Amino acid sequence: MTTDQHGLAMSGASAAAVRHYDQAIDELLHFRVEVDAETNAALTESPDFPMGNVLSAYLGLLTTEVEDARTARVRFGAFRRRIDETSLLPRERAHVAAVQALLDGDFLTCGRLLGEITVRHPRDALALAAGHQVDFFTGDARSLRDRIGGALSGWREDDRHFGHVLGMYAFGLEEAGHYDRSEQVGLRAVELNARDVWGIHAVVHTYEMQGRFGDGVRYLDARLPDWSAGTFFNIHNWWHYCLYALESGDVPRALAVYDSVLADGQSCMELLDAAALLWRLHLEGSGQPELDERWRALADAWPGRVSEPFYAFNDMHAVMAYVGAGRVGDAEKLIATREAYVLEPRPGVTNRDMTLRVGLPVCRAIVAFGRQDYPAVVDLLYPIRHRINEFGGSHAQRDAVQKTLLEAALRGGLQDVARVLVSERINVRPCSPYNWLKQAALADALGRDAEAATARLRAGDLVRDAARG
Repeated sequence: MTTDQHGLAMSGASAAAVRHYDQAIDELLHFRVEVDAETNAALTESPDFPMGNVLSAYLGLLTTEVEDARTARVRFGAFRRRIDETSLLPRERAHVAAVQALLDGDFLTCGRLLGEITVRHPRDALALAAGHQVDFFTGDARSLRDRIGGALSGWREDDRHFGHVLGMYAFGLEEAGHYDRSEQVGLRAVELNARDVWGIHAVVHTYEMQGRFGDGVRYLDARLPDWSAGTFFNIHNWWHYCLYALESGDVPRALAVYDSVLADGQSCMELLDAAALLWRLHLEGSGQPELDERWRALADAWPGRVSEPFYAFNDMHAVMAYVGAGRVGDAEKLIATREAYVLEPRPGVTNRDMTLRVGLPVCRAIVAFGRQDYPAVVDLLYPIRHRINEFGGSHAQRDAVQKTLLEAALRGGLQDVARVLVSERINVRPCSPYNWLKQAALADALGRDAEAATARLRAGDLVRDAARG
């Protein structure tokens, strides 16, 4: 019997395996690729080390990659057959149950079981990190906030990973709409650990949701060495950088970042960032000759990633890539497989419900947008616009769906719907140039020239004010 770096008892591990496990947790919290090597080293030292096997399974399951999940399922099943689970410590048995729920496709039960672990063991960094990701994948803002907030009292300022816990909490606060508090907590997290890329990411999200794109660019520029390399999360933070560029109207800058960083993405997470950026450009009418080659390369990267249903949020981005590349037939084939998938009863499989309630309507709407059937886009998206969170992602990521709905309403001449959507956006983020430009487009459609000119001037003023800081 031994303990990890946070004082939690563990069984079945040599001293060397524990050292590798502790380092793996540190690498995980830093989003560094070395987490895999350290986890494998721990299991080489002690193949039946329960928490090492649990960590390995989470790593395979939380990538949302079908092949990684398949490998994790085989390895974890072999581990369970080799051991006597009654000999495990209660916390270890609880983790095994949580992993098995995730292997079975039940994100919600996994999240609940991980929450029960942190009630008893608030210093279980793995339970917090895995649970935080499950909450992200299910779009549960309240749990993103309270899972971490409820554990904070179990940590001390001088704990090695206290800053990382604060970084997770900052992101939960942001997703739950507590922007002032999120910024405060996120900045403190990064003060404690300058290379906490999740904490940096939380601050960036806070600025995004408030329309503070100038502050966001300056924050990322000032910390470029801390987040732009040495982590498997750097592409996503570069994606946020591109969002700020688009908000300021700097399309060439966004495309330059795309070509130098996003275009080389390999994982589902990286591919969806690429699709999400190109789709925003597509919505704004960026010419096809300018984007064609980028769309083709991106569409070619998706088929193996979505060959079978696994995570509806990924499906949406694959459909974006197919539609952007003019491969509507491929998009329709993917949708057809998901339509067949949801017809089969799959008790407890979270992705089935995600696909049925949100994934399929969104994918169909993207295809309809590609066909310029804008009323169909509105018919599909308007009824579900307040529950799009159910298939995961962040507010910033899901805004691509909201922008698709708004653009379809404008192009389809559905002016009452467009008015509602623009009004909602401006009153939440009055400092967003994008929102004022859409107000101008609506005013143009209504023949209100003075109102359109005023809105465009407002957008221009916001861009200049942001540049001055």
